[in-house]
Amino acid sequence: MGKQQDVGEPDRQSESGTTAHRPIGGSADARLTLAQDPTTPQMTLIDLASDPSPLVRKAVAARADAPAQALRPLTRDHDRQVREAVARNPSTSIANLLRLVKDADRWVRWAVASNPACDESIRRTMSEASDKELRGLLAESRELEPELAAKLTGDVSPEVRERLATHTHDPDAITALLADRTARVRKGVARNPRTTAEQRSVLAADPVVDVRAALVRAVELDEADLARLVDDRSVQVRLAMATSEVIPPHIRQALAQDPDEMVASAARDFRPGSGSSPVVRAPRIGHRPSAAGAGRPGGTAR
Repeated sequence: MGKQQDVGEPDRQSESGTTAHRPIGGSADARLTLAQDPTTPQMTLIDLASDPSPLVRKAVAARADAPAQALRPLTRDHDRQVREAVARNPSTSIANLLRLVKDADRWVRWAVASNPACDESIRRTMSEASDKELRGLLAESRELEPELAAKLTGDVSPEVRERLATHTHDPDAITALLADRTARVRKGVARNPRTTAEQRSVLAADPVVDVRAALVRAVELDEADLARLVDDRSVQVRLAMATSEVIPPHIRQALAQDPDEMVASAARDFRPGSGSSPVVRAPRIGHRPSAAGAGRPGGTAR
């Protein structure tokens, strides 16, 4: 079902100012089953959104077909796992996501970053947040606008800039981050497969060992750069080459004769697909471990 629109219809409210609750009969487990049943009418889902059990409310909050009248009050639920479920729900309105991205609980804010319904207004709000992790999640977003990417290249946090450097598709951002004074940021650029051959040559000559080692593990290099790095002064760089999935066979053969026995042995013993070479990981999206552990999904509603 498509995204629900929060059209500003008034919530059903009691005199106390909270959403009115019309009790639904049956046990808490029966109400949870009802909340999870795809055939449950939307009016019933609206009633279940004010159920006494947080598990029932969370089940409603997670439904992509939940009506806006059910999701709206759940953005203010006192249980953070309920609010987190709303934050992940692709049917949640932009207005409600903007509220949740400013939530007091970090896991709720981070959940918004994983929501495919996020638009530029939400990403802009994330870019201005004091929460470093939220800005880091934004930096890993594929939909990041060039203006926001440019803003994050100057972020006060080296971690945010590193995450942008690793994941950005924006060529101007890559160019800016290539010149970053912090080595961990340039290391992020070295792991980015969207660098040009010229940029990789610059990184191959980087004065910091970690940058060169990250480069040879992550991306294919021109022959001239490989020839220089196979004789790199750092054992760490040569060892990284010896165990890299992207290094061509003739370079590995040369490393099998390396004066350092650890490098030579690693080159001789290398087996493709052994998993010894790090890869760029997919963006983190703010999932948190359940406070109740793995037993929660199979538990009973309160």
